Amino acid sequence: MIRTIIMLTFWAVAAPLAALIGFTWTFISGDVSLLYRMFTWGAKTGVQLAGVWVETIGLDHIDPARSYIFMTNHASNLDPPIQIPRIPRRTSVMVKKELFKTPILGRAMRTGSLVPVDRGNRDAGIEAVTAAKQVVAQGLNMTIYVEGRRSFDGKLLPFKKGPFYLATECGVPVVPMTIVGTHYAMPKGRFAIKPGPVKLIFHPPIEPEDFGSRECLMEKVRAVIESGLPEAYRSSIAEKQTSA
Repeated sequence: MIRTIIMLTFWAVAAPLAALIGFTWTFISGDVSLLYRMFTWGAKTGVQLAGVWVETIGLDHIDPARSYIFMTNHASNLDPPIQIPRIPRRTSVMVKKELFKTPILGRAMRTGSLVPVDRGNRDAGIEAVTAAKQVVAQGLNMTIYVEGRRSFDGKLLPFKKGPFYLATECGVPVVPMTIVGTHYAMPKGRFAIKPGPVKLIFHPPIEPEDFGSRECLMEKVRAVIESGLPEAYRSSIAEKQTSA
């Protein structure tokens, strides 16, 4: 609990300072890169203060000069501040539209070309995919939590179809990512963080010519992400047949 409070206190103190410096520079220069670097440094530092250390695997698969759509599992609120700072070059993400109402955070997310999404509105979901396509067209990466919400037990939930529509429309490589350990450190429904290790795996990119159909791409991405999970968190054959 103490480490969690330290992390949140650090973010509460650092965010206004970063906003003051970062927004001022962005407005003067028109360049959001400083604000983004300050955000990613703050996110990474906060997680470290909470006692979570991260092992990153597979970054050698990624060409920093290319744009990708990163698709990942989601088990904890710790996932974004761990993953986003470790993705080469700037990435956008889809986030709950409610967060855009937060004064400092909302302004920062708009400036950073993040994409708001209303999970309960199908038409709004289509709009989010369209907005994400525009972000990728600008040359940014896109990071998507393909389950659409956090898993309670660390196992993969059913995937949303929108990200795979986006991938086939954009025609850029898809990088499956697996994050392991955040479900232990801070599972859904718990406030306190347990210090411990987290593993972040960047799997080899799936090139557009290897996509096949959207359904085929979804199956490929799911199989790759799940291959990085511990055996206890992989779905049994019976569970896969039920979800199908």
